[in-house]
Amino acid sequence: MTGRLGQRHVLVTGAGGGIGLAIAHACLAEGARCTLVDRAPAPSEAVESLQRSHTQRATYLQADVADISSLAPLLTAAQVAHGPVHTLVNNAAVFDMAPLLASDEASFDRLFAVNVKGMFFVMQRVLQHMVEAGTPGASVINMASQAGRRGEALVSHYCATKAAVISYTQSAALAMAPHGIRVNAIAPGVVDTPMWSHVDALFARYEGRAPGEKKRQVGLEVPLGRMGTPGDIAGAAVFLASDEARYITAQTLNVDGGNVMS
Repeated sequence: MTGRLGQRHVLVTGAGGGIGLAIAHACLAEGARCTLVDRAPAPSEAVESLQRSHTQRATYLQADVADISSLAPLLTAAQVAHGPVHTLVNNAAVFDMAPLLASDEASFDRLFAVNVKGMFFVMQRVLQHMVEAGTPGASVINMASQAGRRGEALVSHYCATKAAVISYTQSAALAMAPHGIRVNAIAPGVVDTPMWSHVDALFARYEGRAPGEKKRQVGLEVPLGRMGTPGDIAGAAVFLASDEARYITAQTLNVDGGNVMS
């Protein structure tokens, strides 16, 4: 590790596990101070371990990004803990799937509340803070998905939410360019996180598969021959947060083993 995020404050949503936690690990290893945000009332054991390993540089805050009223107190608490935010990693999201003709309003509302409304207003509030603070080297990294690049018969709402993330990333990047603030996104492919147990179970239900079959299949179909790991995504996030990416904005970086070519 090179310390390339030294003296920077990185705020990560959806940091309780999986990709978000891996990104927090990587940013702390590169010298950043991190605010880890998740909706659980108390930090997970993995987050507590991370805090013990990085005393004074890692703070857990509880917030539900879909509750817009919680965002101002969240940002205030993050600044009290670690000063102005240099990088937002907008990672919090939920997943669901169903056949198109069976998909219901509750699923639609839940996915769009977290993946689109929550994503947008967290980004908006943090960008406003960055503009007011004049934070040098400020940037936002939104978490999209390969699902945002194309529709899928069983995953229509989730695909639509991630397409919205890509579009909002482009619009925000253009709006923030005059302020010197970069806005990019990462589009992971299939990543082996605890969430995949839930995803695999849904595919088993709707496609009549044996448990574990879908997960095994999608890994084999990746051109590089395997599912991604949270660390694969974390490396991309550190790069986009660093000065090495200082001339990159309005982009959505595919980190998917070759699944999508753009």
